[in-house]
Amino acid sequence: MAQKTPEGDRIAKVLARAGIASRREAERMIEAGRVRVNGAVIERAALNVTDKDKIEVDGKPLEAPEAERLWLYHKPAGLVTSHRDDQGRPTIYDDLPEEMPRVMSVGRLDLNSEGLLLLTNDGAIKRRLELPSTGWLRRYRVRVKGRPTDALLEPLRKGTSVEGVDYQPMIVSLDRQQGANAWLTVGLREGKNREIRRTMESLGLSVNRLIRVSYGPFQLGQMKPGEVQEIRPRVLRDQLGLEGAEPDRPKPQRSRRKRNG
Repeated sequence: MAQKTPEGDRIAKVLARAGIASRREAERMIEAGRVRVNGAVIERAALNVTDKDKIEVDGKPLEAPEAERLWLYHKPAGLVTSHRDDQGRPTIYDDLPEEMPRVMSVGRLDLNSEGLLLLTNDGAIKRRLELPSTGWLRRYRVRVKGRPTDALLEPLRKGTSVEGVDYQPMIVSLDRQQGANAWLTVGLREGKNREIRRTMESLGLSVNRLIRVSYGPFQLGQMKPGEVQEIRPRVLRDQLGLEGAEPDRPKPQRSRRKRNG
């Protein structure tokens, strides 16, 4: 006789859906003894829960999950894409408007990179948009020191390997030479850690500015550094194939960063 599948969802998935943390981070919180179910501390993530279970995180009851939401954020250079930094550097969460709910970044932009960063309150959306299988193209404006030619850039278009790491083919165009620097447009679908910087360095080109201008259908457009715009629920539903999304609000959220300067 086949074993009956437990009802409900895995506890880490429920925590991620509620916007507490990503699923992996939720698993670490469970291992640290920060999560209780029905009054008992749980020690493993392999536990299914239902709406009938009482869940607490750090002693606080888990609230019902909000509707899925997504924001566009123009990340300035000089901010770390994490909730806290061991070196005490400012993070994007120091820069976000105070009225923002708890959000997670979809992927990362490194300290010196700038431009479009997607933020969401939903762990499932975060995971979906980070998967290479999603297939969304990310486009960047890249300034490099050097005088690249189409022939020099051709290995990037075919796919290359740098220090044992394989990189998928990129879309690369040479826009213009500006003194000792050149501007390129680069499109990629995978987005490994420091992919553009490492592959350009392998060609003898030093990246001195990197701006993400689009992530799939979402565009940086004329957003100013530090600006936040919420995607309308209808657009989010259509782009991600979500069911039961809330109807459109009259106006999407549009905020400026809370820090001066």
